[in-house]
Amino acid sequence: MRLLRNRSEGRFLIVGLGNPGKKYQMTRHNIGFLAIDFLSKKHGIKISRSRFSSLVGEGRIGLSSVVCIKPMTYMNLSGQAVAACCRYYSISPERIIVICDDVALTPGTLRIRAQGSSGGQKGLLSIEDMLGTNSFVRIRIGVGQPKEGDLADYVLSIPTSREAEMIKNRMDDLTKAVEMILEGNLEGAQSRYNGIG
Repeated sequence: MRLLRNRSEGRFLIVGLGNPGKKYQMTRHNIGFLAIDFLSKKHGIKISRSRFSSLVGEGRIGLSSVVCIKPMTYMNLSGQAVAACCRYYSISPERIIVICDDVALTPGTLRIRAQGSSGGQKGLLSIEDMLGTNSFVRIRIGVGQPKEGDLADYVLSIPTSREAEMIKNRMDDLTKAVEMILEGNLEGAQSRYNGIG
């Protein structure tokens, strides 16, 4: 699979997954929104326009032109927003980076993949369904999983202060990984940042 090699071919789409509204703002399932906020602030990209059922910002990261979005469709329908944005900007799947939470990983662990299964993550599954492919880069951020109780309740709850600190401490690494991927160095980003910080 050809991945993100030629920066002159057009824009990249960076998607942070989550749910809209104050109720969900600080929950585990909104880690993708948190990551997009961190990344966009570092690179001076203002995410404020409402388009494609998303909050949208455009700018540059290094030499790459990017569109950053936070879908407002709720997690399970994220693919609708991503597909609409891709159609408008003519962005192909291999130029998409999706950032989301992952309950299978310990808090703060990063896992970067060029493609693959949704692993039960409903936002990824929606994007795969709407695009008809799983060939887009995904960066998963571990949030851990409950020792007991309902998984849906867990991801829609607020992390402990220790877990939140572990996740927050990886935001800089995640941002550097995105920068490397945009430069065409996916393998380098995987080698350097996959795993626990």
